[in-house]
Amino acid sequence: MAEEGDVVSKTFRALVERADRKFARVRDFPSYGRAQGQHYFQKVFKAYMRLWKYQQEHRTELVKAGLNRWEIGEIAGRIGQLYFGQYTRTSEARFLVEAYVFYEAILKRRYFEGCKVKDLGVRFKELRFYARFLLVSLILNRTQAVKVVVEKLKALVDDCNANFRETNFKEWKLVVQEIVRFMNADTTFTIASARPFRYSAIFDCHPSSVQYVARFHAKKVLKFRDAILMSYHWNEVKFAELTLDAYRMLQCLEWESSGSFYPKHLAETKENGVVVDYSGTSGLIDMKLVADMTDPTLPPNPRKAILYRPSVTHLIAVSFIKPVY
Repeated sequence: MAEEGDVVSKTFRALVERADRKFARVRDFPSYGRAQGQHYFQKVFKAYMRLWKYQQEHRTELVKAGLNRWEIGEIAGRIGQLYFGQYTRTSEARFLVEAYVFYEAILKRRYFEGCKVKDLGVRFKELRFYARFLLVSLILNRTQAVKVVVEKLKALVDDCNANFRETNFKEWKLVVQEIVRFMNADTTFTIASARPFRYSAIFDCHPSSVQYVARFHAKKVLKFRDAILMSYHWNEVKFAELTLDAYRMLQCLEWESSGSFYPKHLAETKENGVVVDYSGTSGLIDMKLVADMTDPTLPPNPRKAILYRPSVTHLIAVSFIKPVY
């Protein structure tokens, strides 16, 4: 049994290293361009799907071999990064939803919080997870999730300051200040009844005219397929490299789902009819949970490149890749 556990553990570590190497190849790819590096992304997804499936099938042996909860959280976070990267390249909402599903699962199952590891490296992983989850939640207009994660990020920064006094967390304090300022400036957070910026076929177009609009759209020679969003203002309200004005334009250039596109309640995974206890190390998040979800009533979103204070050469390079109509 011990030898079998060693084999499982070694195989898992080998899969992790292989997936990490592939991830490093695509991590710094620019978020613009139509098919740039697409074959690399397919390989990375396959590597993480194999890793995810393996840790699901052998999680009992892996826990006995010393697998930490934060390691599962890190893998899930990488998968969320991959999905969000695909969203920034394609503007397909299903990838954004996939990223949210993984990040939300990490938060709810407390993969980082529950480990109680006084390890600076693990704390930085948790900080980066919160920052990425905030960005995804902002774009999806999940205001309640943003508020919850902001409070957790504040508490974590304070905890890091108290436990790692030799390390400067000034940059993370600025991150907290940025998101709080963003929330105060955006009416979505300050006015509960504020209408989302996304175009809604339910509110903005009578159902009887949808087919007519679709026929008219199909006959047009020019179609709005690409956009470049950027800003140069000094001291802008922003989070990361997403300024408030670019954020609002991003929302205006996307469709709000008119059907059952976004799942409201995710069913808990069961084993033998019994609800799984997520208080232990678990990896029961389905990578294909919403992979096939589409909204056939809506046209595709235009692709968007968001640039924060780009240089002239950078802007020209992006303009050649993404035509602006």
